[in-house]
Amino acid sequence: MPRARDELAELVAFRSVADPQQFPRSECEGAATWVADALRAEGFEDVAALDTPDGTQSVYGFLPGPEGAPTVLLYAHYDVQPPLDESAWRTPPFEMTEGPDGRWYGRGTADCKGGFVMHLLALRALKANGGVPVSVKVIVEGSEEQGTSGLEQYAEAHPELLRADTIVIGDTGNFRRGLPTVTATLRGMAVVHITVDTLEGNLHSGQFGGAAPDALAALIRTLDSLRDEAGDTVIDGLATGERWEGLGYPEEEFRSDAKVLDGVELPGSGTVADRVWARPAVTVLGIDCPPVVGATPSVQARARASVSLRVPPGMDTTEAIELLTAHLEAHVPWNARVAVQVMGQGQPFSADTTSPAYTAMATALRTAYDGQEMQTAGMGGSIPLCNTLAALYPEAEILLIGLSEPEAQIHAVNESVDPEELERMSVAEALFLRAYSGHAADA
Repeated sequence: MPRARDELAELVAFRSVADPQQFPRSECEGAATWVADALRAEGFEDVAALDTPDGTQSVYGFLPGPEGAPTVLLYAHYDVQPPLDESAWRTPPFEMTEGPDGRWYGRGTADCKGGFVMHLLALRALKANGGVPVSVKVIVEGSEEQGTSGLEQYAEAHPELLRADTIVIGDTGNFRRGLPTVTATLRGMAVVHITVDTLEGNLHSGQFGGAAPDALAALIRTLDSLRDEAGDTVIDGLATGERWEGLGYPEEEFRSDAKVLDGVELPGSGTVADRVWARPAVTVLGIDCPPVVGATPSVQARARASVSLRVPPGMDTTEAIELLTAHLEAHVPWNARVAVQVMGQGQPFSADTTSPAYTAMATALRTAYDGQEMQTAGMGGSIPLCNTLAALYPEAEILLIGLSEPEAQIHAVNESVDPEELERMSVAEALFLRAYSGHAADA
């Protein structure tokens, strides 16, 4: 674990946001090189930084196992979300530090640089206890957070590269710290940009306001049409009443996890699990408009927004995008000109939790977590690669585990990882690989 802490700190130091408009491309290239060097140091062969079609790099390596052993693909990603307001972090976001609570703070500690370190620890544990009993492929993506589909496209063009008997996606996490959990479902994702134009240029609000069509007001009204009075997502033609069957998510726990302010109500109807795991959810990610400081008394000629739609299992993302686009176009007031551009998308995913690999994982997690039984939960987030791998390798079993329990605050300020979770999940993964190799031999 001391070595793991040092390694994770080195990896966190790379500002590897896969958006050259925010951080230099060299930061991602540096992280990719670090990952490749780490794989070579563990004896991996054929290590390469793969240039994917979206202009990023995914790192691949292969560790051969005993003759006839099954092949397991381990996945993580080294790219991270932007740090948001760096002044709001308790410590610099790209400088990993230990807090008074013992957690390790820094962007990517849990999502998902910590996931790669988890894989390294699992393999080292096996090497120290008889050797790695399976052949291992590792793929570490460079643009998962951007949703630009680079690795998916590369895998489709090179279908043999990632072929495996079982795939372990190390990018989810436990429902609660200390509660071993596998993720059974992922929502898909679509991101669109909507642009509204009404005038040739901005106008003086005193001279023209009241009659001149305000593009920003038109955009706000359009975005408001995506939720009803209760706060439920409503998109014309899209089903929104699905129910979640499985592990519940008590409202008070959700309020605590989400840090909802006292007295503020949760939007929407149904259970929390319904809303975050089983139903579509729209979020306005950003709006291009004048900031308050420096704003002039003007009627705006153009306004733009980025809108995310999370798509539940059982729903097709492509169809959902078509319905979202049609809804936005239909609900723009005053016959304003509107353009909708699709920026990224990924399909939802459902795992077969009755498969032999899940049985082996249940045993491994029970041991690593001192007898606690494995729980099965959904996740509202998206990992677009899952469906690509499921389509390319329909015989492969896909498991989703990781370090992103609620206290990790992934995608927010003060992201962190609990080192005990990292240790336990690494042990669980090592035990799983050993148990899975024995099952495959029996089969």
